[in-house]
Amino acid sequence: MKLIAPTLDNLRKLYINQLQMLLSSEQQIIEALPTMIDKATDLQLKQAFQAHLQETNVHAERLEQILEEATGEANPIQCDVLAALVEEIEGMVTDTADDSIRDAALIAGAQRVEHYEIAVYGAQRHFAEVLGENAAAELLTQTLKEEEHADHLLREIAGRIDVYAEKEA
Repeated sequence: MKLIAPTLDNLRKLYINQLQMLLSSEQQIIEALPTMIDKATDLQLKQAFQAHLQETNVHAERLEQILEEATGEANPIQCDVLAALVEEIEGMVTDTADDSIRDAALIAGAQRVEHYEIAVYGAQRHFAEVLGENAAAELLTQTLKEEEHADHLLREIAGRIDVYAEKEA
């Protein structure tokens, strides 16, 4: 298995490729979040997912802006990692009958997604800095901070929900 396609022979091409995959990731999250909102039973969790859906739309717009400035177009490349994470969340939600356990599963899945995004946005910001793409680096930094905040909020909600779910067991 090749980790990097032979056409990605310089940092700029890798940077663009990864931005295109990030756009796909954000689009997949936009598709998945309404179901997660629907399946969540905890009001604070629902609100966090609803707020993150609005934020994710902005993240996708930023990526489109960065890609259009860099290449003249904003075409996503399918992100298989995000597709697998979404499938995993769907499986966990389907396999849970208890509301508290389902909420805990939704948080665990959402945190997996956030951690993936934090890693990729961090790398992309670094690439942008190395390539002298200062405006893009600023946008990527802003998104990275928002993803870190979402992860922090999920951790706080999990602290309450996970204790309650354990008492239900």
